Amino acid sequence: MTSTARAEQVRATRQKVLRAARDLFLRRGWSGATITAIAKRAAVSPQTVYNVVGGKAALLKAVWDVTLAGDDEPVPMIERPTARAMLDSGDPDECLRLYARMGRELAARAGPLIAVVFVQGAGRDPAVRAFVERIEGERAIGTAGVARHVARRFGLRDGLSEAEAGDVLWVLTAPELLDRFTRRRGWSLERYERWLADAMTDALLPRPEAAPRAGAPAARAGPPPAPGAAGRGIRRP
Repeated sequence: MTSTARAEQVRATRQKVLRAARDLFLRRGWSGATITAIAKRAAVSPQTVYNVVGGKAALLKAVWDVTLAGDDEPVPMIERPTARAMLDSGDPDECLRLYARMGRELAARAGPLIAVVFVQGAGRDPAVRAFVERIEGERAIGTAGVARHVARRFGLRDGLSEAEAGDVLWVLTAPELLDRFTRRRGWSLERYERWLADAMTDALLPRPEAAPRAGAPAARAGPPPAPGAAGRGIRRP
């Protein structure tokens, strides 16, 4: 067998293991998805699971990465089409709405896994907690980068620093919020995307000048005259 054929075989086996792991994580949760069960479902030996992916924590991380990206190609999320469109946009509202679209696209792929990892399993197992901390750290780096891009290209609202903007995005895009809106409150992903876009633009971008209400009196051109100023210098009868 050539090295190319061997590499393809390893990749095919890895994909089979990750599919089995994802299915069992979703069906049984972290505790129920044992290495033995995953190996049996993938029709490989437990040692093969360790060889092509690693232990249980490595499996969860690999399943998470593949689920978010939609494939196992070594292409960073920031190089994907929606992310590139976001960075190339010359309009601040469109930029953040594309960022919200990224959130919806990720949610469409990872929604069920988010519930298992962040909501159901995070408080039960030290390995899951460590995994969540790692993912949250990666999210913080990502939201800080988006905040920096928005701040330096478009500007932020008065009084909001780049660091604070990154924290705001980190909170607004939290997996727990997605789970609350969609799984627990029944929102569609489209509604979640609209809310997220509005929340991010309202929180980060400079507020436009408020337009006068219809029928409201026109603003004065200058300050009102001081009391008694009318007719000053003219003797009254």
